[in-house]
Amino acid sequence: MRDMPDAGDQGGDPLFDAPVVEHRNEIFKNRDLVDTDHVPDADRIIGRDEQIEQVAHEIGALVVGEPASSVLIFGKTGTGKSLVAKHVMGRVEAEADRRGVSVGTAYINCSQTDGPARVPRNIGRRINPPESGVKFPSRGISTDEYYERLWSILNQHYDGVAITLDEVDRLRDDSPLMILSRARENGSIDIPISIVAISNKIDYRNQMNERTKSSFGHREYVFDPYDANQLREILRNRSDAFHEGVIEEGVIPRVAALAAKEHGDARKGIELLFSLGKYAIRNGYDTISEEDVPKVREMAEAERLRDLITGLPAHSQHVIGALAALTISNSDEGWFRTSKVLDAYKKLCNEHAVDPVTHERVRQLLEELSFLEITESRNQHQGSKGQFNEHTLNKPPEIIKQIYRETAP
Repeated sequence: MRDMPDAGDQGGDPLFDAPVVEHRNEIFKNRDLVDTDHVPDADRIIGRDEQIEQVAHEIGALVVGEPASSVLIFGKTGTGKSLVAKHVMGRVEAEADRRGVSVGTAYINCSQTDGPARVPRNIGRRINPPESGVKFPSRGISTDEYYERLWSILNQHYDGVAITLDEVDRLRDDSPLMILSRARENGSIDIPISIVAISNKIDYRNQMNERTKSSFGHREYVFDPYDANQLREILRNRSDAFHEGVIEEGVIPRVAALAAKEHGDARKGIELLFSLGKYAIRNGYDTISEEDVPKVREMAEAERLRDLITGLPAHSQHVIGALAALTISNSDEGWFRTSKVLDAYKKLCNEHAVDPVTHERVRQLLEELSFLEITESRNQHQGSKGQFNEHTLNKPPEIIKQIYRETAP
């Protein structure tokens, strides 16, 4: 084992004496407030009172152990969908407990749940009380067995359950939505169940199969983007994440204006505040100025994109590199047919001495990139000659090309 520094003799481990560590507490006072997963107190939730009441109205009967409705929430990223769902779930659980009713709640992000078996497994893990003795192992049992164990827990330990399926459109199929919706009707559980499904895609309902639509029996709500005034108020309500005086005048309005351009995306604004804090810490700054905002935004976007691209399979990276090259060399076009992307992809594969995949596989990879919202695809009709797909980048091509050059497999 490697010899470690003697903290007692040296006054602490010198590895952590760097300004980045020492300076952190001088910048952030309550860092949770600029964590996008943090659920703030009710008085910090801006512009969503009506939506909170709507969701609570649909699932509120659970607090007395009565059957409740399910909800499908649509809206662009950063419009408060997850925040409202988590907030209402927390209040449902607390109020039910006050009334002597046991309501289980579980929040599942489906973008991190890439198979149907993981949905009941992850729900079970969220609501499984220690005394149950039931296990939800990572592997080794069937999807049906996960559900059987979940039903057992719900029947034995709860009077009702509310489950949030965030980014539900990321599921490979909607069978978990149908199974959960029908659980009581089928006799799998004898307690009321309510589901809050959340999607960034306004047309998600059209993608659901007819059996799921029939069994879900839900109400639908659309969350509109925040306007500039709401965004400024949201960010001001998070500004005490920093010590007084750290954020200079003009920073909040500038960040809010940029978030407004991102279709009212409050999440992007909060993430940018966090990135500004990290930037100040790394550079030993005592304050954050308005001039820092565009520079840090560009750096943060590049960092997020780098993490996303480098996590993709090798041929997905070649495909997106090809689309970036096409976009840069044909700046007056923007949209490119699958055949043209395929030609550019094969050229890159040749340059990197790798064997290209088939045309069909490239088409599938383009669908996956569109699903991740790195690209966008559309179907075009050409009269009697039939139809074809076109693709465009949703991210800056120059940044993608640079990342591809530095990290391409």
